[in-house]
Amino acid sequence: MAMGSLSDSDDDFNPEINTTPLVDVMLVLLIIFIMTIPVMNHAIKIDLPRASDQPDVVKPQNIDLSIDAQGKIYWNKEVIDMNQLDLHIAAEAKKQPQPELHLRAERTTQYEKVAQVMAAAQTGGLSKIGFVTEPTK
Repeated sequence: MAMGSLSDSDDDFNPEINTTPLVDVMLVLLIIFIMTIPVMNHAIKIDLPRASDQPDVVKPQNIDLSIDAQGKIYWNKEVIDMNQLDLHIAAEAKKQPQPELHLRAERTTQYEKVAQVMAAAQTGGLSKIGFVTEPTK
């Protein structure tokens, strides 16, 4: 009886695992890892810029301009007329950075009144106009 075989015949299937290819693969992987580890730990000295402690520029407050159904104009919830609107817009247009004009109009407001306010803002020098709407329920 031969050692290492289960039967007397030499043509039978050999159930032992051949580990030679696995050892070869492991040695190749070991060599690859040994070569790449120094590259990963390599550091380059860079002179990075320093951060300043200055505060960020403060954004200006937005202007809430509302127009009700009767055509009354509200500047930050204060009733004004068209002449006062021109003065307020001129004063706000001189600020740097310019504030944004948030225009809110009721659904039944005449478009003519909204167009007049937009034209006053444009001629007064305000370039940022946003329209505020109410979501539908």
